[in-house]
Amino acid sequence: MSENKKLTPVFVQVIERQARKILLKRGVKAKEYFEYCGEVGCDIWGILTSVKEALYEPIGMWLPERYIKSGTSQYVQGVELPLGYSNMIPDGFEIVEFPPCKMMVFQGPAYDDDKFEEAITDIWEVMKTFDPKLYGFEWADDDGPRFQLAPMGYRGYIEARPIRPVG
Repeated sequence: MSENKKLTPVFVQVIERQARKILLKRGVKAKEYFEYCGEVGCDIWGILTSVKEALYEPIGMWLPERYIKSGTSQYVQGVELPLGYSNMIPDGFEIVEFPPCKMMVFQGPAYDDDKFEEAITDIWEVMKTFDPKLYGFEWADDDGPRFQLAPMGYRGYIEARPIRPVG
């Protein structure tokens, strides 16, 4: 770490995600948000926030390889829904079922909204070197999608990655 870089706190917690459906829209080749918006547009969020049955707020996701259809992107956007969801599916969207999993959530400190890229990069740097084995877990990237919440400076950047107990 450079001498000019201040240490900033990162809050880490483990959460449980129940078996659920995810209403999502796939891109073509996107591996991150800006590529995704270039492929499908940035108006997806409005559709996702209007789904009243959503379990949580909309998320950007990096799908595990087994959930990526041929000719589609790793990065998608969607919203988690109860398994019993059977309402309308908007054009261009689909429903995918995910099993229950544990997620390790990383939340950085509040930041100025115009510095969101720096806030994201800071969390990615923490995640690269973070060892979940210290807490009895290992990364389980095939168990569910890694996800990010919409960057909002007042709450800090939030991203989660699947984990499972060691052994």
